[in-house]
Order: sequence, then structure tokens, then C-alpha cells
Amino acid sequence: MHVVLVADHAYVNGGQAKVAIDAALGLAARGVQVTLFAACGPADPRLAAGGVRVVCLSQDDVSTTRNKLAFLAQAIWNGAAAKALAAELARCDPADTVVHVHAFAKALSPAIGVALRRSGLPLLYTLHEFFLVCPNGGFYEYPAAAICRRAPMSGACLSTNCDAQSYPRKLARVVRHLGMTRVAKLPTIFRHVVTISDLQERVVAPHLPRGTTFHRVDNPISVAHQPLRAGAPGDFLFVGRISTEKGAPIFAEAARRAGVRPVFVGDGEQRVELAARYPEARMLGWRDGPAVQALMREARALVFPSVWYEGQPLTVYEALACGTPVVVSDACAGREAVIDGQTGLLFRSGDPDALAAQLGRLTDDAVAARMGAAAHARYWAAPLSLDAHLDRLGQVYDAVMHEAADGRSAARTALRDTPTLLAAGATPGAASR
Repeated sequence: MHVVLVADHAYVNGGQAKVAIDAALGLAARGVQVTLFAACGPADPRLAAGGVRVVCLSQDDVSTTRNKLAFLAQAIWNGAAAKALAAELARCDPADTVVHVHAFAKALSPAIGVALRRSGLPLLYTLHEFFLVCPNGGFYEYPAAAICRRAPMSGACLSTNCDAQSYPRKLARVVRHLGMTRVAKLPTIFRHVVTISDLQERVVAPHLPRGTTFHRVDNPISVAHQPLRAGAPGDFLFVGRISTEKGAPIFAEAARRAGVRPVFVGDGEQRVELAARYPEARMLGWRDGPAVQALMREARALVFPSVWYEGQPLTVYEALACGTPVVVSDACAGREAVIDGQTGLLFRSGDPDALAAQLGRLTDDAVAARMGAAAHARYWAAPLSLDAHLDRLGQVYDAVMHEAADGRSAARTALRDTPTLLAAGATPGAASR
């Protein structure tokens, strides 16, 4: 099998790229021929060392470009990426190749859809976010700080400023979305779509073609299996971007109402304001993975108050693996990881009083310890390991390739039978009517 992974970045700059690169390395270690095609570098050096062929265009993304206008054109339609991908896919054999797209919205653009469609290769897409159906990628209205339930590209959608920065940027994304649906036709070329939560499938299914096949593939979690930490649990912990959509202000206010100290690991646009408004909060800044997990093991609970859908919040699963209960908003996909009252607690999204009440329950050391032990046991009974991720990917790749092989066989049969039908006086379409 030859797997071509398509992503915006050839290095780890977030969850999407990490999943793609981890999968590339894991598949190559299992003897699969792997190519990673990406717009932005430099390429992670582990890829070449692990036997992964890397095709990196060394293009800019929004964080590295010096010419915002030129990047806007690239983000809407990256013709260079489409041309390079077409050349790469032309070298592939349809009989043993599957093309797995992880990302396009940060650099590659919808233009890659033209190359994908013309390649005739078996295709698969992973929904790390919602750009395949939603212009702003999140079904979230940033100015109103609320989940958006408008139909994508409807009149109500087009007239609403949902962008995190400005309405002109929303309009640019609308233009890109039109290119994606009308020219590249990305939503129609992926018969197979990977989702990373049940919520994702429920949200996107009404907006994708009927007959789309969904495959659930959980992202891998990198946490070492360690015994539960002894001793009294510590503070309530928030890990991630300190922003409104992540619910950081709600956590800070709820902690004050509950009379507990909030601890924030991360950074974001709300950090300075929250530090000034809530001086009792501890702001630790960003920490590397091992340091974050050490803090999780010491915490009383991880608080995940996100007010938007999320995809599959890995922080929630990391905390459970560390033996830390999770208090999570009932509006986001993180709720799927928690058994309410056993491994953590749910609260009404956006409600600081509801969150404060749940924090109060966990101030009881015995309750926190009991839930932490249950979380640890349940996670490690079926851990989201890289091996489990690769096993499931292998099953999906087989299904996608077998369907493509059946389609090629049916096409060959129809082509072979056409002369016989014509000789008998039938029209070429008669056999299918």
C-alpha cells in the first residue's frame, strides 16, 4: 500500500499536523510506503529518518507571510499547490494508493480539489475542523461568542459577521468557500470522511452529499501509563488557548464564585485581561507536553469549559489518562469522553454558576480521588494509542481501496459489454435502466 498524506504543514504546529505526522511515521514503521505532501516547511526531520518521502513546497501560511495580499490570493486559490499535487499523484498507481487529506485551509487552499478529482485515486478526508462545510471552519460566531446554527452559505450566513477578526475576512472566506464548492467540488469528491467525534458527524452530515460514508477514527494520545499519584489533589487546571471560545473567562468567574483558585496553562488574547480581573488566578504560560501532564497528575480536575463544538479535544483524554477527572461543557465534543458523575462532571455551557456548582462538588478530596481513579481505569482499559489509531486507519484504508477496486472492475465490465450491447441494437445506457 502507498499512502499519500496531504496537509498544510510538514512540521508540528498544532493538532492537525501532529496527527498527520504521527500517522506518517507509524505507517512507515509498519512497512507502508508513505508520502507526505505539504505546503509549509521546514519538514520535521523525523520524517526522512523514518522513511517517509516528503514533498514540501516551502510556501507561507498566514503566520509567516510578509505579503498579506499575496497570501490572501494563495489562501483562496493556490494554483501552484494544485499543479504540484497533480504531478505527484500522476506518479501513483490507483491499484495500491490511497490519498488521505488532513488539511487544506491554512495554505494549500481548495485548489487541490482539482488535482484530487482528476487523479482518479481513492480519496479520504479527515474532519479535524469544519472547513469542508463551513466558511469559517468552526460553526462559531466569534463576535457573539456563540455556536452558529445557520445553514452554511445561506443568506443568514452571508449577512452575519462570524469571523474572529473582521467582516471583510469573512467575505474572503466566503469567496474561498465558493471556489471549494463550485470549482474544486471538494465536498463531493470525498465519498469517505473520517470523523473524530460523534458530534462532528451529527453537525456535518446534513451538509454533505447523501451517500457519504463516515468512519470514526480517534486521534492518538501520547501519555505514558503511570500509577495514580498518591496524596491530596491540587488545584483546578485549564490547559489551552486563553480565549473566549475556549471558555477561559467562564472558568475564571466560576472559580471565584466557588471560592477556589484557577490555574491557567497556555496563552491567548484573554490572558492579560483575566489576570487583571482575577488576580487570584495563576497564569503559568505555555508548558511542554511532559510538564503539562505532570501538572495534570497533580490537579484536582481539568476544567474544559469550551463554548464551541471542538473536534476531539485531546487535552480531555490526556487528563483522563493521567487519572484526573474532567469538568466539561455540555456543548462540546469533550463531553463524549466523560461519564457524568463517574469520571468527571458536565455543566451547562456558558453558565458560570453551573460550573461553580460542579467545582464545589470536587472540592471534596474523596470525590475527586474517586473520579480520578475511575477516569484512569476507564481510559487505560481502551487507550487511544498510536497503534490503535493505525489499526483503525488500516481498516478504513482497506475499505476505501476495495470500493475503488470494485468500481474499476465494474467500469471494465461495462466497457467490455458495450460492443455486445451495441451489436444487439441496444443503446449504451440501456443496461443500467
